[in-house]
Amino acid sequence: MYKNDTVFYPQDEMTTFLLPVTLGCPYNKCAFCSMYKDYKYGEVPFSDIEMQLLNGYIYTEKVFLIGADPMSIGFDKMKRLLDMIHQHLPYCACVASYASIKSIAKYSVEKLSILHDAGLRLLYIGFETGRDDILKLMNKGHTVNEAIKQAKKLNEAKLPFNSIIMYGIAGEGESVNNAVATAKMINHFITNKVITMNLTVFHGTELNSMVKRGDFISPNQKERLVEIRTLLENLKPKQPMIFDTTHPTNIIKIKGTLSQDKERLIDEVTNYIKVL
Repeated sequence: MYKNDTVFYPQDEMTTFLLPVTLGCPYNKCAFCSMYKDYKYGEVPFSDIEMQLLNGYIYTEKVFLIGADPMSIGFDKMKRLLDMIHQHLPYCACVASYASIKSIAKYSVEKLSILHDAGLRLLYIGFETGRDDILKLMNKGHTVNEAIKQAKKLNEAKLPFNSIIMYGIAGEGESVNNAVATAKMINHFITNKVITMNLTVFHGTELNSMVKRGDFISPNQKERLVEIRTLLENLKPKQPMIFDTTHPTNIIKIKGTLSQDKERLIDEVTNYIKVL
């Protein structure tokens, strides 16, 4: 049962009311991911969800939906869920959730707008990279153009989201090109925040098998830092956007708002590279 499952959530949601909605991952095929390998996908019954809400603090201001991709439950169930949250936690001003490009593609702009108005105010989306060849290599299940299309759809629906990208994912010698391509992708849409994660090769993943076969060579620390700097140099946000490398996987912890903090952030990365 979901009560025994490992709970994953963004570090920004550490103090948020966590509400289990789905079990496992509906896709579960990404080459680098081991988070849900041992879990079968399923949905938490609404009766169980309501029980969690009945035991919640009535003055709760934010709820994070637990699961790899709660948006996978579809529009009708998501709308019912948001209405239930509002009923039991009337002071909740923001419901946040992980989401995938594949699940967002199933929603129209109109339906996304309805969900936003019902309380869904923030999504965390794993874009990972702006290169189609690396997306295919990592079996992400979407293309760069599809990612841009869905991101723009969220912008049109006025539903904010954070973009998660992964440096090191393109392998040795490809970091600069990957950073340029990823920045180019992000420059096509408006996102609240770019959250970086450092590629980690986990036991039992397809990526681990690729490394053992010699089909993938991870870049060293210096190359990964150059990738972060190159990404910063090429990002040109249309409005203020947070750049955040404070996730525990990162090899450098910096945070600021682009474009106003751009030079400071670039200098911080450069100084770190110099001491290697």
